[in-house]
Amino acid sequence: MATDLGALSPVLIRNIWPNEAHDFTPWLADNLSQLAEILNLEGLELIEREAAVGSFSLDLLAKEPSTGKLVVIENQFGNTDHDHLGKLLTYAAGTEANLVIWVTETLRDEHREALEWLNRHTDEDTQFFAVSVEAIRIDNSRPAIRFVTQVQPNEWQRQTRILGSRAGTSERSERYRGFFQKLVNELRDKHRFTKARLAQPQSWYTFSSGIGDVRYEANFAQQGKIKAALYIGSNDSSWNKAVFDKLREDSKAIEVEFGSPLSWERLDHRVASRIACCRTGSLDATEEELVEYQTWFVNSLLKLKAIFDRRLPLAISQIENVHQ
Repeated sequence: MATDLGALSPVLIRNIWPNEAHDFTPWLADNLSQLAEILNLEGLELIEREAAVGSFSLDLLAKEPSTGKLVVIENQFGNTDHDHLGKLLTYAAGTEANLVIWVTETLRDEHREALEWLNRHTDEDTQFFAVSVEAIRIDNSRPAIRFVTQVQPNEWQRQTRILGSRAGTSERSERYRGFFQKLVNELRDKHRFTKARLAQPQSWYTFSSGIGDVRYEANFAQQGKIKAALYIGSNDSSWNKAVFDKLREDSKAIEVEFGSPLSWERLDHRVASRIACCRTGSLDATEEELVEYQTWFVNSLLKLKAIFDRRLPLAISQIENVHQ
């Protein structure tokens, strides 16, 4: 029996987005999750379109939600050129960005070599990527967009530089990094909770919820406590408080679903709000206790995600409908 298969054919990018600046860049700003997916980032959150850097305008300024690292994204149709490479470096320097992404149709060999050279010679916190954007269709179907990674930091080189640079951080910071690295690995590999890969030398770690500046948080708090939390942290305090208040209306049902009381921290003196579960804990605990904390963080974060991934979109839509 013959199998009837469709034929793949390329689609010109300009047939979809006639103008890179006016058509493609706005679309990408609304679809940064697709770019994050191909680069194995936990997420990308837009900060500003056409961000001013001196007398120039950067296409997209974003951040990686789990680390707060700044991300520069420069788009270019056609073949890459020296002008855009220079702008890319200018934007990276002007914003102190950690991740630098060049999105283009065709990456010329000399520019590929330049980005690879930069990845070999810059520090561990600065990473350069090149991504090509393609469009294809099957027979007469609607076009589908595909991002293809052309340049990214070599994982082995990056890990080697990280290990070599750790002498500059404190022993306690490195203990935090080690603890959260195990947590990140388990949440990513066993539970597909995150795409994050590298922990930081700090007492907290946040994971994208997929909804703006709302994140899940694992935290060694003060006064001998550890917290797993939903962190509502946009720049708009009134929006944060409205989301918090809407969720708190169902606090009893949420706590029953979670299985224990939660700490409802509106934080009126701060921009953000937090809904947390807490227990005693400290980095100075025994190794056996630290393993127990890992298990507690994993279980708590998974329960929070199961509850709020469902409730958050509804709460936000209700708030937005009230303000329309």
